[in-house]
Formats: sequence, C-alpha cells, structure tokens
Amino acid sequence: MSNSSTSMSIKTFLSVAEVLPVDTSVLLRGPHGIGKSQVVRQVAKAFDLPVIDRRLSQMTEGDMVGLPSTDGEVTRFNPPDWYKRACTAPVCLFLDELNRATPEVMQAAFQIVLDRELNGWQLHSDTRVFAAVNASAAYTVNEMDPALLDRFWTIDLEPTVEDWVAWARSGHVADVVTDFIAANDKWLDTPKDSDPGKVTPSRRSWERLSNALALAGVVEHPDNPLFYPICRGYVGNEATIAFHSFAKTIDNQVSGEEILNNYPKVKKKVAKLGTEKHNILIEKVTDYVTKQLKSLDDKQGKNLQEFMRDLPGELRVACWSKLTQGSGTDNLELAKAIHRWCVEDILGAFGVSADAAIKALSSTPKKKTTDK
Repeated sequence: MSNSSTSMSIKTFLSVAEVLPVDTSVLLRGPHGIGKSQVVRQVAKAFDLPVIDRRLSQMTEGDMVGLPSTDGEVTRFNPPDWYKRACTAPVCLFLDELNRATPEVMQAAFQIVLDRELNGWQLHSDTRVFAAVNASAAYTVNEMDPALLDRFWTIDLEPTVEDWVAWARSGHVADVVTDFIAANDKWLDTPKDSDPGKVTPSRRSWERLSNALALAGVVEHPDNPLFYPICRGYVGNEATIAFHSFAKTIDNQVSGEEILNNYPKVKKKVAKLGTEKHNILIEKVTDYVTKQLKSLDDKQGKNLQEFMRDLPGELRVACWSKLTQGSGTDNLELAKAIHRWCVEDILGAFGVSADAAIKALSSTPKKKTTDK
C-alpha cells in the first residue's frame, strides 16, 4: 500500500476532506485498527455534524432498504430510521466495512453513493457520505465493483506515527502509552508477518488498552498484578513485555508538571535520559506550560530555565520552538515570561551572548527618512 499513488497521511486527508464538495462520497481504504472511523469522526466534528455509523457487514437487505407497506392499492418501502434521519437532517453517514457486505447490501450502498438516494428517499443536501473498507489479503472481502469504486473520492489511508501520537496526546490515550509509542514506534501497528489469529497491537488496541488500564485504576501502577494480564489481551505477549518494562522504568515517570514545579527533585532522572526520552519530556513540558499555565512565576521560570540548560543545544532550540509556537500571540504574558527566562540560553545554543545580541541590535543603522 505504501507504493500507492493514492496513499495519504491523516493530517493531509483531514485538510483535503474539509474542502471536498458535499456531494462527493469518500472511500477510505486501509488495514484494520488504523483509525478509519476515528478519522471520519474528526471530519464530522469539523463540519459540526453528527455521525451515523453503519457496519454493512452486519446488515441484511432489509436493514438497508427498510420494509414495505401498502395503502391497499400500492406498495412502498419505509426507510429504516437511520437512513430517514440522513434524509431529513444533515449528518455524516459512515458506511463501514463496505467490501464485507452481501451483494444486495452493496447494491443499496451503490445507489446511496451514486444518486444520494434510496427507494425514492433523497439524502439531505448537506449530508456527507463516507465509506471504509479493509484493504488487505488477510481479510475475507468481496471485490468492489469498478462502477461503484468510480463514484468515490478514494484514498489509501496511511497514518504516520506522528499522526497517531498527536491525536493520542490530545487527551485520547494515557501518557504512559503515548510515551511508549513515541519512543518505540515499531509497536504501534500489527507486524506485517504476524499470524492472522495472533493477538497483536494496533492503533485501536492501544487506545482500548489505555481505557481499560484507566478504568481498572492501574494505568500509573505497572507493578499492580492486574497491569500485565490486561495488556496481554489487547496487544499480545511481545508488545506487553516491552510496554510493561517501559512503564516500570522510573525514568519515564517524569511529568511536565514536575519539571516546572519541582525540577531539582527530578534533575538526576532527566540527566540519565537519552535523546528519545528527552524529546518526550519536551512534549510534556510544552503541553503543561501552554495548556495549564497563564504565565510563569519565578520558581517555574527558574525550573524551566534550568531544564533547558540541561538539554543539548539542538534539543534546547527544539524546546524553545515548541514553547513559543504553543504560547502564541493570544497569551502575551506567557510568551513574555518564556522569553524572559529562556532567550539567553537559546542565544547561547547558537554561540551568541545576550550582550552581543543587544549590542548588535542597538548598532543596526536606522533607515533614513527624507522630508518631502
């Protein structure tokens, strides 16, 4: 699939999907567990539309076209409630597992996609249609009719690790799971050579595991006897061993809040970390500063300054970039505080002293103006 001319990352897909004509039906292709349904929900959220999710593999012809009624002279079909809703109000209609449906159900889907109509019931003019198929030889699926495929805007969804990490950090997945994947991205997706019946990790299973660990109250307690067996059922033995070992390592338990509010306590832990975990810490610090703080008090400013001084020059610049991009011009006080405490060390990373920078600015010739 990586060689397909229609492959696309989630970030690119979201930007394109939001500008497609409303009457263009969208088909997402890709292996299971990569987040196709989540992506559709993100698009629907951008349009402020509710999602009607239909798993076509579980439906019969009657579930699609409805049941007939008669007035004594003629017979007409009454649409199912979900389809009538898509006709009477704008929604995002998501037809999932299209290529695992029966031929009769696929023909009904064909009419919806082709004509935006089914048995005389026309979709609402603002209703958007999305469909998804599992595209892999590992699945038992029906061939897509070329005439049906031709009616879609079709894309092979290839989400990047960065796509998933960005989504996970927005509150969908526990930090320890996200940090593990950020540092060990080979465990994010199902290995290509894995046995079909083997329990393996996927983007969906990591989210479900995060929810299960949180519900059990052990997401921050890897030594709890429930932690390991819960993981095995979601992501399999090999991924569980790696994740459990990561979660038990005290180094990864440093939070952005700890760095800003009590850096001396965790300074030695930070010093032992490698580049990958430094990058994770930068993400944590950035999230905490830009999402939780309105400004920096003296203690927080000094802790942030000390943390950045302990980073290699390249990572120091990366941290500065994330902090300043995250604070933005809408929070001037926070931007000023970050600048106050960190700019000297950023200049130092480039071999420039603050005094030299000020002197250079003050000596810059001013543009002369000519009186008219």
